[in-house]
Amino acid sequence: MSDSKASVSFSDWISGARLRTLPLAFSPVILGTASAYWRDAADLLLSGLALLVAVAIQIGVNYANDYSDGIRGTDDYRVGPARLTGSGRVEPRLVKRAAILSFAVSVVAGLALVVLSQSWWLLAIGGFALFAAWTYTGGTSPYGYRGLGELVVFVFFGLVATVGTAYVQVGVVPWESWLAGSALGFFASAVLLENNLRDIDQDKAASKNTLSVRIGPVASRVLITVMLIAPYLILAGLSFVFVFAPVVFITAVLTAVIVMIVWRANTPKDLIVVLQLTTLNSLLFAVGLGLAIAL
Repeated sequence: MSDSKASVSFSDWISGARLRTLPLAFSPVILGTASAYWRDAADLLLSGLALLVAVAIQIGVNYANDYSDGIRGTDDYRVGPARLTGSGRVEPRLVKRAAILSFAVSVVAGLALVVLSQSWWLLAIGGFALFAAWTYTGGTSPYGYRGLGELVVFVFFGLVATVGTAYVQVGVVPWESWLAGSALGFFASAVLLENNLRDIDQDKAASKNTLSVRIGPVASRVLITVMLIAPYLILAGLSFVFVFAPVVFITAVLTAVIVMIVWRANTPKDLIVVLQLTTLNSLLFAVGLGLAIAL
């Protein structure tokens, strides 16, 4: 093992886990649990297990992406924060092991969730989620290299996570969890598209045909704007039912700032702050809407 790899620290592993992305895992659980609370069905243990599943999958995806892009050489072109595999600091097999360990944690927590809720059909959903997590950039034909990442993120980090969290506690799928999950799906998809817009030139060079590469920078900015507006259209509808929901429109101020930066950004590094702000705003939106639903 080389000295650079031997010197890898705990902070390197924390950096590789990309903890700044975890609000995308917290948000669906918050809204799903809010729906359960509104129906007097909230269960702290079940919501805690759902959160553990979501966080473990998010970290697993991050490590798996690090590993797969690293061994393909895609990260040789990146302009964002250095990755464990691509930078050469950590052996690929160890990064892969970290991804598998994270997924294993999600499996154990997921099995406990299924047993306690007796929702056995969720085993199939969990299997699909793990498959999607690995094949985003892994496998022989990763869908992230074919421009499908944003769609899958919308489904799993928006709808499935929110609806699933609500279902295991309530026993049925609350109607508002579909809408709340869609709102979060738009935020999560926007984060991924912003990331791909930042890396558009580098991804072209690496033959990584993300959605941004396929549609170009201008269309990407238009689509990001639409994705960031869509949650507030959903919020407008929910405001007819939940009296405090209109308060959440205050987060639109941050959304406006994000859109402004997206359109004014001149270099890839200008978009790094956009990723951080959008992730933060998704959490603020979820907390605000969760309180509006629960109260």
